[in-house]
Amino acid sequence: MESGLDGTGVLVTGGAGGIGSAVVRAFADEGARVGIHHRTSADRAVDLARVTGGVPLQADLTAESEADALVPAAVEALGRLDVLVANAGAWPPEDRPLWELPLARWQATIAANLDSVFLSCRAFLRHVAVTGIGNIVIVGSTAGIFGEAGHADYAAAKSALLGGFIRSLKNEIVRIAPLGRVNAVAPGWTQTDMARDALEIPGFEARITRTMPLRKVGHADDVARTIVALASDRISGHVTGQVITVAGGMEGRVLHED
Repeated sequence: MESGLDGTGVLVTGGAGGIGSAVVRAFADEGARVGIHHRTSADRAVDLARVTGGVPLQADLTAESEADALVPAAVEALGRLDVLVANAGAWPPEDRPLWELPLARWQATIAANLDSVFLSCRAFLRHVAVTGIGNIVIVGSTAGIFGEAGHADYAAAKSALLGGFIRSLKNEIVRIAPLGRVNAVAPGWTQTDMARDALEIPGFEARITRTMPLRKVGHADDVARTIVALASDRISGHVTGQVITVAGGMEGRVLHED
């Protein structure tokens, strides 16, 4: 099925990362022009831009002025902007139960995963208010659905995105874009650089897949293809306010005994 994304402008925040780079490639394969946002991964963003025809764009999305400037920069570089994929975020690797969780880490995690999405979506919607068109796909996590012990800060930020945030935005966007849509994906464990160390622990993959009927860890392309489908008006034009879990059918219970 044709996605209808050929010639569109797409901004992918965190576009130089594991899932982000797969998303950039997937949109480029559909003929979209892609803005590849990064904060510090300039070399990776430039290399990805070279092979996809995209444009690297730098910003710290926890800084209001830089987030506000990113969307106009993307519009200028791409010629138009139709889709925002709010993918930027950070998972703190250290396991810290809440009673040991420093306020500084809580605040940093909320800023990286919630504030950054608020600011990037706000900037994009200000652009949509001018053009009258636009779709948003937010990248959450299964941590926001099932929780994640030792990472309550990350789970809380992702839960906020997958709950009240997208459900509010899907009602607000139609005030400025009658056919505008807002959806989210919730990846589970995915083979990326961020998860590599954990996935290499002996026995870890077998343990985490006990809650999944499909006993395998996902790939970044699995998430990317779902995002493209949600961004496409041709494929998902009557889908909004939804969270698509890309996690092999993960449930909040053990499905396999071994």
